[in-house]
This record gives sequence, structure tokens and C-alpha cells, in this order.
Amino acid sequence: MRISFERTGGFAGMKLQRTIDSRDLPPEDAQRLDALLKKSCFFHLPTNLQSLPAAPDRFHYKVTVERDADVRTVEASEGSMPDDMRPLIDWLTRFSRT
Repeated sequence: MRISFERTGGFAGMKLQRTIDSRDLPPEDAQRLDALLKKSCFFHLPTNLQSLPAAPDRFHYKVTVERDADVRTVEASEGSMPDDMRPLIDWLTRFSRT
């Protein structure tokens, strides 16, 4: 499984970006990532979760997951993200900073 993660916006407007291949992760991290994807129901989320009007200085996230034949991209603003998606975004953000 490959995940492309991108966070833009925020007060400083800095971009955070990372591509993760689960085959390159330690087994416990790969299992945690898979569990977070399942809990978020990622493959059933709408592709665009934006709050209107767009709030200044808020983060915007774009996550693309490629798993087997399934490929899905979900874009979400900080204020419109479902609660079940937040742990996934938090994990991806922490991992992308390392």
C-alpha cells in the first residue's frame, strides 16, 4: 500500500508532503496505519470534504491511498474532517515530520 500525504495552509502556509510505502515500514507501524485507514472508512469517504467558506489559516489535507487495485484521493479541510479521520491525519502528520 502506498499513501501520498500533503498538508497545506496554516498560519505560516508551509507545505508538508510525504509518500509512504507500507512495505518500508516496521510491521507494527504498517499494522497501525492499516487499522487507522479502516477506522476512518477511508475508501467510503467523499472525495471532497471542504468547509465553506474556506477559513483562513486552517490546514487543508490531501491523502491518496493506493491499495491493490483501489486508488482513492480524499481532500479535507481542518474544519470539515470527520472525527474518525483525525487519528489517521494525526499519524500521517507526525510521520511526515520525521
